[in-house]
Amino acid sequence: MSTATLDSYSAEMVRIRKKSRFGETWVRFRKNKTALIGLVLFSLILAIVIFADLIVPYQASMDQVIKDRLQAPSPAHLLGTDNYGRDIFARLVHGSRNSLLVGLGAVAIGITIGGLLGSVSGYFGGFIDNLIVRFTDTIMCIPLMLLVLTIVAALGTSLVNVLLAMMIANVPTYTRIVRSAILPVTSMDYIEAARASGSSNLQIIFSHILPNAIGPIIVQATMAVGTMIINAASISFLGMGIQPPTPEWGAMLNEAKQYMLQYPYMVIFPGLAIGITALSLNLMGDGLRDALDPRLKD
Repeated sequence: MSTATLDSYSAEMVRIRKKSRFGETWVRFRKNKTALIGLVLFSLILAIVIFADLIVPYQASMDQVIKDRLQAPSPAHLLGTDNYGRDIFARLVHGSRNSLLVGLGAVAIGITIGGLLGSVSGYFGGFIDNLIVRFTDTIMCIPLMLLVLTIVAALGTSLVNVLLAMMIANVPTYTRIVRSAILPVTSMDYIEAARASGSSNLQIIFSHILPNAIGPIIVQATMAVGTMIINAASISFLGMGIQPPTPEWGAMLNEAKQYMLQYPYMVIFPGLAIGITALSLNLMGDGLRDALDPRLKD
């Protein structure tokens, strides 16, 4: 059999194994009813984010109609209006984009940088490992919210700065997760075989090391997005996040706090949006953890 045929056969076997692994994970995930509920809820939220402009025009979330201010939910305004007469439903729909952008963006960038640092740390060990671990330990000593608030206060209040602050706070966590996942892998026989075959360190990290850490990363990332959305809302609630009149769930709560006793609907609906989104992601994370855990295979 020629070398080209062997390479083609090996590639096909890898593809089949990956497909089989995905299929098995999906079957196990599908058996978890609460995880499926989380998936459905998050899919609906994602659909709202994608089709927000079709659901309601963006301008409706910005228009201030004084005569309509502080109206309770009605056919004209499904979720009522705020103290400026702006439609809460429109602001909730378009605010979902900013809230999810911060949550997903912070986690995605944190995973990318943290994954690379964790891989380098676990693979090379020695001085490099100690340097990266001590650096992440230093950052993790600072409470997450305090670190984020400090960065935002120093850089200024904006969507980009909140995203940057969340990303910096996320990097040490993912560095630790990836490092702990790949440390047992570095001494495996197939890693030695890859070195002996002439593969570069970069090839080994991306082709053999990182794929073995993808399970814990996916689970942690899924559950962290909900936490990041809540943290972003908390920062906006304190007045240091995304600034009005830009619609964002936490900023909506901040604007509504002085009216919450007389007009409770102003805080109920943004609070429900944050809670349902975080709940859906946590349910999905629990389901993925069970589906990817080999000890739970039946």
